[in-house]
Amino acid sequence: MERRGVVAKIYAIGVGPGDPELLTLKAERILRQAPVICAPSANPADSSYALSIVEGFIDRSRQQVIVQAFPMKTNRQELEPFWESSAREAVKMVREGKDVAFITIGDPFLYSTFLYLYRLVKEKYPDVPVEVIPGITSISAASIAAGVPLAAASERVAIIPAAFEEKELRHVLLDFDTVVLMKVNRVFDSVYSLLKELGLEKKAVFIRRVGSPEEEVVFDLEPLLGKKLDYLSLLIVKK
Repeated sequence: MERRGVVAKIYAIGVGPGDPELLTLKAERILRQAPVICAPSANPADSSYALSIVEGFIDRSRQQVIVQAFPMKTNRQELEPFWESSAREAVKMVREGKDVAFITIGDPFLYSTFLYLYRLVKEKYPDVPVEVIPGITSISAASIAAGVPLAAASERVAIIPAAFEEKELRHVLLDFDTVVLMKVNRVFDSVYSLLKELGLEKKAVFIRRVGSPEEEVVFDLEPLLGKKLDYLSLLIVKK
């Protein structure tokens, strides 16, 4: 994995929520230099949102771009072959002496597709170096876009995936000052019903595709009921 005394590695790069200018200088430098860019997509036939953010930093005439499939499924056993295939492909490139930049929206260590690959590389290929480059999360960007500070002084913040925490959501909303609900698109109607029951529907804001040209910030939630909502969306409840 060495070339002229330099060890090739896998870089996990957080590319932020949608605005290319929100990348760190380090992330941009590595993206411009890495010979291989791996981008996740729910379907390899579809475009990668992470790739669309950083396309302006990539030179396809000298860099190889690989779009890897990570289907939107909750069954871990069904997803394992896709994660293993992605890890093998990245490791193969590294062992050929090529740096591999795996890009992911937001931050690589917060609800990121990269975490599955990271686990496999650490378990099965411990000799392969991995460096993680932090990224601005959609949570931080959405908070600023909505003008809703996440926390001050002794306030407590909870970040949960709404689709997987319905039974505990009531307790979280009651116990924390600020609650960020990720992946809220599929369960929005039931979440709104609970917010209304608790008298919190006016204290919530819905944000989708923050940092992109399609960014939308919605304070009046009721008109969203019954609609097909964007996967790249979240809800901030600020008491």
